[in-house]
Amino acid sequence: MSAVSSGRYSRQNFILLLLIILQLDLHTVEGVWPLPQDFTRSTERYPLNPQAFHFGYGKQSVVQQGCSVLDAAFKRYFSLIFPDYTSDNLSVSEKKAFLNAETVWGAVKGLETFSQLVYQDDFGSYFVNKTVMEDFPRFQFRGILLDTSRHYLPVQTILKTLDAMAYNKFNVFHWHIVDDPSFPYQSRTFPSLSSKGAFHPMTHIYTQSDVRRVISYARLRGIRVLPEFDSPGHTDSWGKGQSDLLTPCFRRGTPSGSFGPVNPALPSTYQFMARLFKEVSSVFPDSYIHLGGDEVDFSCWKSNPYVRTFMHKMGFGVDFKKLQAFYMENIMNITSALNKTSIVWQDVFDYHERRSSLSVVEVWRQGCYLCEVRKVAKAGIRVILASPWYLDQPGPTRNWAHYYTVWPLAFKGTEEQKKLVIGGEVCMWGEYVDATNLTPRLWPRASAAAERLWSDEKQTSSLDKAFPRLQDFRCKLVRRGIQAEPLYIGHCKHEYQDV
Repeated sequence: MSAVSSGRYSRQNFILLLLIILQLDLHTVEGVWPLPQDFTRSTERYPLNPQAFHFGYGKQSVVQQGCSVLDAAFKRYFSLIFPDYTSDNLSVSEKKAFLNAETVWGAVKGLETFSQLVYQDDFGSYFVNKTVMEDFPRFQFRGILLDTSRHYLPVQTILKTLDAMAYNKFNVFHWHIVDDPSFPYQSRTFPSLSSKGAFHPMTHIYTQSDVRRVISYARLRGIRVLPEFDSPGHTDSWGKGQSDLLTPCFRRGTPSGSFGPVNPALPSTYQFMARLFKEVSSVFPDSYIHLGGDEVDFSCWKSNPYVRTFMHKMGFGVDFKKLQAFYMENIMNITSALNKTSIVWQDVFDYHERRSSLSVVEVWRQGCYLCEVRKVAKAGIRVILASPWYLDQPGPTRNWAHYYTVWPLAFKGTEEQKKLVIGGEVCMWGEYVDATNLTPRLWPRASAAAERLWSDEKQTSSLDKAFPRLQDFRCKLVRRGIQAEPLYIGHCKHEYQDV
């Protein structure tokens, strides 16, 4: 095996050559999900013996034993490939399969592909077909958003989702960690944010240790953790632990007792944000951070005489979009000084006059979302598409086709503009989702988005061809302990057991 580490946003190219010289004769697997870019499988089928099967590093590999990512992946995938066999013997053996990858992360994806090619007969013997493939992701950003504010998700639930993401080759966990209902992130700099803003100050929080555990678990699976601290709206819970942060609302010239978005008129606001994001950037090592910026209700700002006076002083008149742009510009400057690249929701792009300051825009609104993608790309800004993949609302599993038949680049634009679409994201908002129903609501519908973001569009345009592969893959998820909903009538050879 040859692997070279590179940046987390690298292309993750890998070539998987499976040339296995053994023998076999039984049924085969339906295929691999998501579909590789180039995939040739022979009818030659060979047995695999767990006692004689080993993973190892090639002599020419840049990395060798001691690479934490691959050492852990070897152990993990041995257990996934041979679920009925336990052994810690993973030493180098005589070469029977070759996986050549440009990056460590590509090698991890290659191991996932190989694991899906192995199957069992009715007597428990393992087999694989002779296979040659070349593979790489179509888009570099393939994310899943989990909302842990509207309902708290236990750490174990998040880890199980990361496992399923790895099986689907998603590579970004977008952690929408705080919002209006609760502030479960435990800040060392501002401990009152969670002690007063979480649903419960001890049981419904994410400690620094919890966050490190999630980041480490994700990293070993080739998944980045992208934190989101959304403001100036969606911040009700912040105000419980930080006085003078939110804007006091007025009614008939006097304070009403209610509060609105973050107060953009106070210097103390930006001092607080600078200290908070300094901590956040050290806790979350990824070079990107999501700053939100969506759905800001201007009514409270409009009612506050001090905010209106500030706007007049700044020359904003009565244009509250300019006030929000001013606020977001300050927050982006804070995170930029911390060497973080910011991602914002499309609302920020829509009202921002100085769009050159924006780095990445996430398109989320319904309607003609490709029209918005086109506008952002035309402005020379990178785009993440989320609009067609809102999975939090319940729906029949058969509507997986709705999430599969999405064409992210089907807009009028130049090739250079289309290259600015860096990927997409499945969003699982938490109004009606907690640990009891997260997994079946997410899978296998999110798998449809996974293939759209990974595979060649022309090779994956047929629902009829995709269905049997997805049905087979759903059964693989079930055997691996993921409670993926059934697609239709049928059965899995290995039905779900609580593991």
